[in-house]
Amino acid sequence: MGESFPYTVQAMPSVERDENEKDVVLAADVSDSPSEDSSLAEVEANEETDESIEGLEPLSDEVASQEEKDTGASTALAPYDPLQRYLTEIRRYPLLSPEEEHELAVRYKEHGDIEAAYRLVTANLRLVVMFARKYERAVHNLLDLIQEGSIGLMEGVRNFDPYRGVRFPSYAVWWVRAYIIRYLMNNWRMVKLGTTQAQRKLFFNLQREKERLEAEGFSPAPKLIAQHLGVKEEEVVEMEQRMAARDLSLDTPIDTGEEESGSLLDFIADKQETAEEAVAATEYRNLMGQKMAEFARTLKGKEEVIFRTRLLAEEPVTLQEIGDQYGISRERVRQLESRLKKKLKEFLLRELKDAKDLDIGFIDERR
Repeated sequence: MGESFPYTVQAMPSVERDENEKDVVLAADVSDSPSEDSSLAEVEANEETDESIEGLEPLSDEVASQEEKDTGASTALAPYDPLQRYLTEIRRYPLLSPEEEHELAVRYKEHGDIEAAYRLVTANLRLVVMFARKYERAVHNLLDLIQEGSIGLMEGVRNFDPYRGVRFPSYAVWWVRAYIIRYLMNNWRMVKLGTTQAQRKLFFNLQREKERLEAEGFSPAPKLIAQHLGVKEEEVVEMEQRMAARDLSLDTPIDTGEEESGSLLDFIADKQETAEEAVAATEYRNLMGQKMAEFARTLKGKEEVIFRTRLLAEEPVTLQEIGDQYGISRERVRQLESRLKKKLKEFLLRELKDAKDLDIGFIDERR
């Protein structure tokens, strides 16, 4: 069902979208609204999660009443702004009965009837407005949220199964909410705050969980929050730091008190190695390569094979493969390898003057 709808379901400014972004935030993970302490936290905290069809029945009356207030309150020379005009437009589309919803959904699913899909979308645009209003204090333009929610509504039509015995609004509401929340997270700051499932969960629940723990008499330490939310402790610390800091351009001018002013970028340390460090690292690698070659010339038989195929190889062979080659057990090969590592350490300590300052070891010994 990849066809698109040949209708315009809303008249509003377009918002740039990433066509490759297919990962919709599922409502099971982000259904909670943000906390009260950030600007986004002004969204209502006690949002209902039971989206049964009974809870959506008064939808038309609620939105229609609000539309009348919005339409009649304007005393400007231009009687309609874009939002009021849109609210007036969607009132032209009648609501559907459960039987009509089911019939239209079957027509679209079984026969790909675009006209049926169009009627399902337009009849539920009031649903999008209702949920967009719950988040309108987090954005400057309510129409942006309505637009995202409408896209989620169309996605709900594409994925709706009319044979599950569920009303379409009860199903579509999760798609609407998911698209609205994804838009908020992607546009809340210039740098995205939540890119993983755990970060999205923390973004919407961190402050609320802190307040809940404090109300119960607990200290909201990162470790305790991580246990309650099912995430890692370091992720909690990182999200706290992200949400506490604001976006700051690296080109922000800074008054240094001198004639030439600098920018923030001038004060950020360069993590790349210096020329001296690069030369030292190259000389060290060459020296180690030379000493390893000298050590290899002192080996014979099984020890030489183990050294070249186990300790120097990028993809070492298994102990069992070497054991099969010489007709010995796997444990015997392990013992030979352990003795060989000890001899190598002693050789490097003897040959390298600064060996005491070097961390000589092997990967399996450091795990």
